[in-house]
Amino acid sequence: MESAGCSAAAVGNRDMGSQRDLSLVPERLQRREQERQLEVEKRKQKRQNQEVEEEKSDFFAAAFSRERAAVEELLEGEESVERLEEATSRLQGLQKLLNDSVLFLAPYDLRQGQEALTHLQAALAERRQELQPKKRFAFKTRRKDAALATKVDTAPVAPAAEGIMSPSLPLKDEEALGFSWACGFSNLEFQVLEKRADEVHQRDILLTELSNCTIKLYGNPNTLRLTKARSCKVLCGPVSTSVFLEDCSDCILAVACQQLRLHSTTNTRIFLQVTSRAIVEDCSGIQFAPYTWSYPGIEKDFQGSGLDRNKNNWTNVDDFNWLAQDMASPNWSILPEEERKIQWD
Repeated sequence: MESAGCSAAAVGNRDMGSQRDLSLVPERLQRREQERQLEVEKRKQKRQNQEVEEEKSDFFAAAFSRERAAVEELLEGEESVERLEEATSRLQGLQKLLNDSVLFLAPYDLRQGQEALTHLQAALAERRQELQPKKRFAFKTRRKDAALATKVDTAPVAPAAEGIMSPSLPLKDEEALGFSWACGFSNLEFQVLEKRADEVHQRDILLTELSNCTIKLYGNPNTLRLTKARSCKVLCGPVSTSVFLEDCSDCILAVACQQLRLHSTTNTRIFLQVTSRAIVEDCSGIQFAPYTWSYPGIEKDFQGSGLDRNKNNWTNVDDFNWLAQDMASPNWSILPEEERKIQWD
């Protein structure tokens, strides 16, 4: 009897255990099915996102190619002020298209687009120069007082005085850099230099081989290029298109622009307002802070530049030498607030 009771109890326990196991099976299957469905949904969402990015990239490629061809046609056709004005307007639209597409474009496509824009901007500058009246011949005279080199160069003067040399960027340097429609300064040390709004309006500014200088550019230039600068402070009004720095070190730059690109630059602080994403390449020790320089008339210059005063992506920086997505680039950083107090004057 006792043995039979034990056997019955054992059978009962096995039945109860089996029932528990059977009750767990649907729960496990349900959990596994939920996990499977979640994974399927994730893959579906990823595929949809990829398709959207591909559609955006295809749209950008088609639109960019179409507008680029239109600008090239305007530049290659019969020269006239009206055609150049239309080319300028289309080129600004092309720059905006590239700026608005940086979030989904591959680095290679972004670089190709910017190189194409740089080429078109140089071609436009050459056409502008060709439309300028031919200069009369005039003997060049040397300045007797070297201290005059510290003065700000003046706006274009009458033909009778065009031969006088100035501390501005020499024409041969402008042409060597591919910007024949340019103004700026070069080969100066320990000087304070300025240009007025009427001197820089929609012009290409070139600053090269400067050391320990302070440069103030009031107004609305078209582009700004700073090369081979050492320990300089550059303060610039809103730039309609792009700003490019190359081979600079220990500088301070305050600028507002559509696009900023730095190459081979070190230990430089940038007070920036930019509508796209800044790009650094082969750089180190770059620090960013928001644009804070101001002067009388700057709001009017912002309106003329076409920049959105309320849009600033100064913290969005792409480092072409740092592709890791889960780690911050060691080549640039945010300038601490306690270090942003700069004496602009």
